[in-house]
Amino acid sequence: MIITVDFVKENAWPELIPELRTVFESSNLISQNAHSQWDAINVLTILHTIIRPFQYFQNPKVPREPVPAQLESIAEILLVPLVVTLHHNVEKALSFQYKIQFDLEQVLLMICKCVYFSVKSYMPAALSAILPSFCQDLFQILNSLNLECASPDDGYLLRLKTAKRSLYIFRALVTRHQKLLPNIFNCAFKLSKQSANIDKLDFPSERIVSLAFDVISHILETGPGWRLVSPHFSSILDSAIFPALIMNSKDVSEWEEDAEEYMRKNLPSELEEISGWAEDLFTARKSAINLLGVIAMSKGPPVVSVSSKRKKGIKANGKERHSSVGELLVIPFLSKFPLPFDGPQALPKTVHDYYGALMAYGGLHDFLIERNPEYTCTLLRNRVLPLYSLSLCSPYLVATANWILGELASCLPEEMNTDIYSSLTKTLSLPDLEDISCYPVRASAVGAIAALLENDYVPSDWQSLLQVLVERVTTTDENESSLIFLLLGNVVDAGKDNIAIHIPFVVSRIADTISKQLPPAPDPWPQVVERGFSALAAMVQTWDESSDEFKEHENSRWRSGCATIAKTFSSLLQQAWIMPIQQKETATTSASPPPSCVDDASALLGFVMRLIVTIDEAAELKIPELLAVWSVLIAEWHAWEEMEDLSIFNCIQEAIDLHRRYDSANFFMRKLPSQGPSHNSTRSIIEGVAAFVRDAITAYPSAIRRACSCVHLLLYTPRFSLETEDVKRSMAASFSEAAFSRFREICNKPCGLSKPLLLVISSCYISYPNIIEQVLEKHEDKGFMIWAHALANVSSSTSEHGLSSESEIKLAVISLAKVVERLLEMSPDGGNATLHECFRSLMEACIHLKEVQDEASDGVENAEEEEEASDEDTDDEEDDDIDDEDSEDDEREETEEEFLSRYAEVAKGLDGEIVAEGDAEEDEVQELELGVLDEVNIQELVVSLIKKHRYSLAQTQIFPPDLVQRILEVFPDYVSLFHA
Repeated sequence: MIITVDFVKENAWPELIPELRTVFESSNLISQNAHSQWDAINVLTILHTIIRPFQYFQNPKVPREPVPAQLESIAEILLVPLVVTLHHNVEKALSFQYKIQFDLEQVLLMICKCVYFSVKSYMPAALSAILPSFCQDLFQILNSLNLECASPDDGYLLRLKTAKRSLYIFRALVTRHQKLLPNIFNCAFKLSKQSANIDKLDFPSERIVSLAFDVISHILETGPGWRLVSPHFSSILDSAIFPALIMNSKDVSEWEEDAEEYMRKNLPSELEEISGWAEDLFTARKSAINLLGVIAMSKGPPVVSVSSKRKKGIKANGKERHSSVGELLVIPFLSKFPLPFDGPQALPKTVHDYYGALMAYGGLHDFLIERNPEYTCTLLRNRVLPLYSLSLCSPYLVATANWILGELASCLPEEMNTDIYSSLTKTLSLPDLEDISCYPVRASAVGAIAALLENDYVPSDWQSLLQVLVERVTTTDENESSLIFLLLGNVVDAGKDNIAIHIPFVVSRIADTISKQLPPAPDPWPQVVERGFSALAAMVQTWDESSDEFKEHENSRWRSGCATIAKTFSSLLQQAWIMPIQQKETATTSASPPPSCVDDASALLGFVMRLIVTIDEAAELKIPELLAVWSVLIAEWHAWEEMEDLSIFNCIQEAIDLHRRYDSANFFMRKLPSQGPSHNSTRSIIEGVAAFVRDAITAYPSAIRRACSCVHLLLYTPRFSLETEDVKRSMAASFSEAAFSRFREICNKPCGLSKPLLLVISSCYISYPNIIEQVLEKHEDKGFMIWAHALANVSSSTSEHGLSSESEIKLAVISLAKVVERLLEMSPDGGNATLHECFRSLMEACIHLKEVQDEASDGVENAEEEEEASDEDTDDEEDDDIDDEDSEDDEREETEEEFLSRYAEVAKGLDGEIVAEGDAEEDEVQELELGVLDEVNIQELVVSLIKKHRYSLAQTQIFPPDLVQRILEVFPDYVSLFHA
C-alpha cells in the first residue's frame, strides 16, 4: 500500500477508511494475537503519513476553525483504537527495568507522533474523550525517566524521543486547547527540577528539561495557567530556574575545548549568523532564562483592553498601578547573591552563583525596558559594572557581563554611555590568563558593542573605539580579526560623519591585514579575508555618504583621503587578482583568482573608478587590468542572492561611465586574453559584463530589473566602432533571447516584471530589427507577434503595469514606431489586429510622454504644495495625539474566544506580509539610461512615420475618432496629419 498526501482529498476517504481499518485490525498492534504481514511499525507508518498533513491549520485566519471531517474519521476509526492499546504497551515497556525493548519503544514513539499531529492544531472529538487516560500514560513515561543515568543505547534514546514528543503534545494542549493544565504543570515542574544536575546530563536528556521549562512558559500565557502557576513562582525560581543558570563543570570544559560552541549556546550575538543544527541551541539554560523573563513580566492573567473615556488632565499610569513579579520577587531573589571578592580568595560557589545571577539579568530585557531609566541604571551600577573594576575578576563573569550590556542595549540610560563603552573597550584587549583563554571575553565585547550600535546607543568618543579595534585587528589571530572586521562594518555604518575623517587611516591598516591573509590562487579566500573586504565596502560607502559640510570645510583632507583610499584599494585588488595571474603565467592550471567576495570587491573597484578624472590615472591604478579580471569573474557568477550582487551592477555603471568619459584607448571594447581556464580565447571587458547581465535576466526579480536597466546602458552608451559592431550585434541577440524566454515563463503571472523584459527586447529591436525578429521567431512560432502584442499592451493607457518614467515611454515609442512600419510591410491592407493595437498604443504613449514632461516642469511647485500640506497634517496628528491621551484602557481577563481570535489575527498579519514575486519594486519610477536614444526627437519621429505611411494608415481605418480627438487636444499642430 502506498500512502501519499493525496489522501487528504475529500472523495478518497469513504473508500479509504474501511480498508485501512481492516489492515489495522489484522495487525499485531490492535490484535495482540494476530499474525499478519502488517506488523506494528508498518501500521503506524501508514497512520503517521496520512495524519501528518493535519498538523497545520487549513485556514489559520479563522479563530475557531472546525476539525476537518477527514481528521475526525481518522481519529474515530483508526487513531482511538491504537491509543487505547497505549496503556498496555506503556505498562509492558516500563516493566523491563534493566533492558529496553527497541521495538516496543518504537511503537510508543510512533503513536505519540500520530497523536501530536492530530492535536497540534485541532482537537478531534473522539480523541478528546480519551485524552485524560492517554495523558496519564505519558505522565508515567516521563516519571520513569532517570535523566542522570541515561543509557547510550538506541532503545533508551527512543524512550527520550517519546518523552520529548510527549512534551510537544503537552505544549499543544496548553497553547491551543488549554486542556489538563494542573497535571501537565505538575509533570513539567518535576522535570524542570532536574536542572540541578544539568552538568551530568547529555544533550538528549537536557532537551527534556528545556522542554519542561517551555511548557511552563506556555501555561503562563493562559489565564487559568497563570492562576495555577503563580503560587509556585518562588519555588520554580529557587529549585528549577536558578540551578539551570549557575555555572557548572560543563561550562568550564566547553569554554576551553570549544569556545565558539560555548558562545553560541550561552552568549549568543546577532553579529554572527547561527550555523549548524538549530536544536543544539535549545539548552535548559536558555529555556530557563526565557521562563524567568515571562515570570518577571507577569502582572496577572492575560488581559484585553476595554476603552473608556475620562476627563482631560487626569492620567493613570498602569505601571504604577500594577507591580510585576519581577519587582516583587525576581530582582530581590537575585540580590541575595553577593559580588565575588577581588582576588584569588573568591570562593568558587560565589563565582558560580553570581554567574547565574548575571545570566538572569540578561534575560530581563522586556522587564527592564518597562522600568524607568534610573531603575536600570542603579541595577547596572550595583550589580554589573563593578565587575570591570576588579583586578582579578573571573573571565567567565566578565564575558557574561559583556553579554548583558549587549542584551540590554535598547534600555540603557544615556548617562551611562561613557562607563559602558569604557568597560567594553577595556575587555576587547583583555589578554589570556595563564590557564584560561579569554577569547569569549573579547568576542562577547565585540557582540555587545555591535548590539549597542544597532540600538543607536553610540559612544561619545568614536576615535578611542576605532583605535582599539584597529589595534586589535592587526595583532589578533584569524578568528578574532574576522569578528572585529564585522564590528568595524557596524561602527562605520553607525558613526557616519563622526568617523569619516579617520576612514583613510583605518582602510590602510585593514588592507595591510587582509593582504597578509590572502591565499595563493586558486584557493578560496578564508573568512577573515571575506569579512575584511566587507568592512572595506562598508567604509567606502560611509566615505561616499559623508556630509557636504565635511567635504567643503575639510576639502584638502577629503581629496587626500580619496587618493589614499583609491591607491589602497587598487593595490589590494592587484594583489588579490592580478599578481596570482602573473605568477602563474606558465602554469597549465587555471590562473583565475577564486570567485570570492566579488560583490564587495566590486564596490571597491567602483569607488576607484568613480574618482578617476584622467586616462593617466586609470593607467596608474591599473584599471584596464583590474576590469579584465573582474569581467571574467562576474561572467562566471552563479551566487545570485538579493543583496550579494547589487555592488556588481553599480560597478557596471561606473565602468561604462568611465569608458564614456576617459577611455580614449577604448580598452573597454578591446579584445583581451582570457584569464580563465581557456588561455587561448579572447574576450573584451564588455562581453564579460554582457554575459553577467544575460544570466541576471534569468535570476530573481530584483536582479532582473537591474539587469534590464544595464542592457540599455550597454547597448547605447559605449562607443562601438565598425570593428566592434559584431560584439553589439551578438549582445543584442543574446539579451533579447534571454528576455523573451523569461517573459514567456512569467507572462501569465500577476507581477510587474513583464515590462522591463519587453523593453529590453525593444532596445535590441531598435538597433537590429531583422536579427531580433529572427531570434523571437526561432524561440517560438509567431514570437515576434507575441512580443509586439505584449509591448502594445504594456504601452497602452489602460495597462495595469504600464510605462511610468519618461525614458520608458521614449523607448516604447521608438520601438513601436519600428514595429508599426514592420507590420505595415507584413500586412499592407491593415488586416492585422496587432497593427491596430500597436498604432493606438504608439499614439497613447506619445500623449503620456507629453503629460509626464509637463508634470516634470511643474514639479517644484507641486513639491512646495505638498510640503505645506504635510505641515498641516502634522498639526492634525498632534491634535489626535492629545485626544488619544484622553482615553484610558480598563483591563479584564482574556477569554478563550479572545485568545483564539488573537492567534487568528497574527495569522492574518503574516499572510498580509507576503508580496508577489517582482512586486516589491513595481511602484518605483525608474529612469533608464538610453544614451544616444535620448537625443531622438519623438514628435518628429511620429510625424515622420504618419506622413510616410499616411495613405496606408488611412486605408486601414486605423484612426478611430476618440483617439484622434485625444491626440489633437494634446498636439494641436497635428491637425493637418488627420485632415480628412
